[in-house]
Amino acid sequence: MSEPDSSEGGIGAESSGVSFLDDLSVSGDAVLVVGISRYRQDALAEAYRRHAGAVFALARRLLVDINLAEEVVQEVFLRLWNQPDKFDPDRGSLRSFLLAQSHGRSVDLLRAESSRRLREERDARRTAESGYDLEHEVVDLLVADQVQAALAGLPEMERQAISLAYFSGHTYREVADLLNQPEGTVKSRIRSGLKRLRGDLLTAGLEGADR
Repeated sequence: MSEPDSSEGGIGAESSGVSFLDDLSVSGDAVLVVGISRYRQDALAEAYRRHAGAVFALARRLLVDINLAEEVVQEVFLRLWNQPDKFDPDRGSLRSFLLAQSHGRSVDLLRAESSRRLREERDARRTAESGYDLEHEVVDLLVADQVQAALAGLPEMERQAISLAYFSGHTYREVADLLNQPEGTVKSRIRSGLKRLRGDLLTAGLEGADR
């Protein structure tokens, strides 16, 4: 990309009222930004020499990770190179501008890292909660079939009471109301049915039914 001619619009040495010096090390920051807008790499290098340390220190303090802090420094100065017009000397110094850029980018990275960790934790929990393999799933289905078969062999009133209490989630009082039976009778039928069910499952060889 060729350098824009001094007669073109935008930030320029003449329009800003400053003149470039051969030795940019003694030029003000405003002159450096004008130089950067005119694609002078030496102006960017001088701005980097002056302010990269402060930009890195802030990013390092926020992010802790050195590599991420260095990444922030590179992005901040690349943004300055690509968009020097974003800097407004009337609103503050170049260092303040670069530090604000460093802070904003660091916060973005922190949020992204936090979101990533939360996502990994959710995935880990999800895996842990559903983390049985196909063999275990087949066993679970087999157990469910055995329970259903044993339940079907219970007397009608015991089967109804157990189904309403344990599979439909009703309280004893609600089961009593649904069956139009005294609550004590319902409790007795449930206890009797569970005892019978446990015996049938033990006979079928289902481990854990005696616990």
